[in-house]
Amino acid sequence: MSEPAHLAAVRESYDAVAVDYARRVKEPVELDPVSRAMLGAFADLVRSRGPVADLGCGPGKVTAHLAALGVPVFGVDVSSRMIELARAAYPELRFSVGSMTALDIGDGELGGILAYYATHHTPPQWLPTVFSEFHRTLAPGGVLMLAGHVGEEEHLRPTHAYGGHPVSYESYLLPPDRIAELLHRAGLVVTTRMVQEPEGGSKRQVGTFLAHRPE
Repeated sequence: MSEPAHLAAVRESYDAVAVDYARRVKEPVELDPVSRAMLGAFADLVRSRGPVADLGCGPGKVTAHLAALGVPVFGVDVSSRMIELARAAYPELRFSVGSMTALDIGDGELGGILAYYATHHTPPQWLPTVFSEFHRTLAPGGVLMLAGHVGEEEHLRPTHAYGGHPVSYESYLLPPDRIAELLHRAGLVVTTRMVQEPEGGSKRQVGTFLAHRPE
């Protein structure tokens, strides 16, 4: 399968902003209490299930946070520059370059997947492919945590980000009901759905979903 066209823009943009992104993105311990609690709950659910993939791991801060909670986690990101920064910051952890549309992970290999603010650059027509990859790589009973901004369907085209660097990626907001339906169609069972209202200067709602591949 040929690479989706949007991935080149995401890769090039995050390679360009990687250093400033790593400086600006919050450490997990600095997140709001609910977000920290959801990451902790995910860690509890997957800690004994086998390998866990942090997809769209960026500079590895959340990957390292999960590892500190006892999760056997590794990181994957489409940006090679992000992976370089993650490897330099956390040399004890495993990081690799890869895409959520075609994961270099075997069928049923994972006990868990974290997609933390990682799917919003994926055009909606590609989400079924991404969610099918989640289903394929999760073992029966394996748990997915998906989190990110949600809202009425919206297509955003930023031109600059993270320190003023020009970017060419696009972002997509979807309603929580649609995300849940797409997860269901991919064969995943949604067990928890939470929407946080904007706070701290943010203008966007945050949706968090816990789902699992049926036993």
